[in-house]
Amino acid sequence: MADDPSSHHAHVPLPSNLGGLVSDDAPLVPIHIVTEASQLPVEFLEPCPETKLVIGFDCEGVDLCRYGTLCIMQLAFPDAIYLVDAIEGGDMLIEACKPALESRYITKVIHDCKRDSEALYFQFGIKLQNVMDTQIAYSLIEEQEGRPRVPDDYISFVALLADPRYCGISYLEKEEVRVLLRQDPKFWKYRPLSELMIRAAADDVRFLLYIYHKMMEKLNAHSLWNLALRGELYCRCFCISDDNLTEWPALPPIPDDLPVDTQAPEEEILSVLDVPPGKMGRVIGRKGASILSIKESCNAEILIGGSKGPPDKVFVIGRVKQVRKAEAMIRGRMLDM
Repeated sequence: MADDPSSHHAHVPLPSNLGGLVSDDAPLVPIHIVTEASQLPVEFLEPCPETKLVIGFDCEGVDLCRYGTLCIMQLAFPDAIYLVDAIEGGDMLIEACKPALESRYITKVIHDCKRDSEALYFQFGIKLQNVMDTQIAYSLIEEQEGRPRVPDDYISFVALLADPRYCGISYLEKEEVRVLLRQDPKFWKYRPLSELMIRAAADDVRFLLYIYHKMMEKLNAHSLWNLALRGELYCRCFCISDDNLTEWPALPPIPDDLPVDTQAPEEEILSVLDVPPGKMGRVIGRKGASILSIKESCNAEILIGGSKGPPDKVFVIGRVKQVRKAEAMIRGRMLDM
């Protein structure tokens, strides 16, 4: 068993303090280690339109993807942090969270949802939905404010926390955990949870609600729609298996009241390309030169399953015309001698 959860606390900055940088003066809230569903708030376990929630969300695990092991699921509420222990609580505990993770009434604020969504889908059959991905939101705000989009320029969570526009803090302990993970990939699987594990897990979610409110102040109507749509596409991205997109709910439509400037907004899509055996090297090119050239030409997000899988697929996310252009260029690279 883990230590008494009541002995663990973390500072969680409130949205009411948005005017300044985060400090240790932020309210101290308890960290609860959850091994049974009854330890979670009822409004989380039984989502309904009358009690819509916004929570910070993250997952930790061993090689977190379809083949790995999800070990901890972190939930940050304004008044508490819950570390849902998948090792001690087992499948039944995570499955009790399925209605909330798939609910439109609960917004899950997360930084880069792709692999978390993949792990939840393949390990537990959970279709993660209604995410507010801070990595996507950051890119949309940069575009909205006129800064050019650079391929593969995805902000890390540590860099986001350090940005004074959103938090302005250094997260030195993250590197300590990364070193430990390199030394022992099973770090998150050990029990009881150590003080470092509890602190590191809480640190990955305790600032997310604060960042969420800072970002929502900046996003315009077009960006908000793009954020919702791209978040859904990110959740589906690595979950594709034999054209199973039909299992997922419909994507959010273009809002009727979305302001239109000079041209109507163009919808974004997800395309999945199968790469024949031995052809992925041609698509990627020497030191990634080919795939980078395609990204620069198409202004689309191109992701490769890689060692975590699926290794034989390329995922393209972007506006329809740009995705079709990327598809043609990728297929061309497959045919090159």
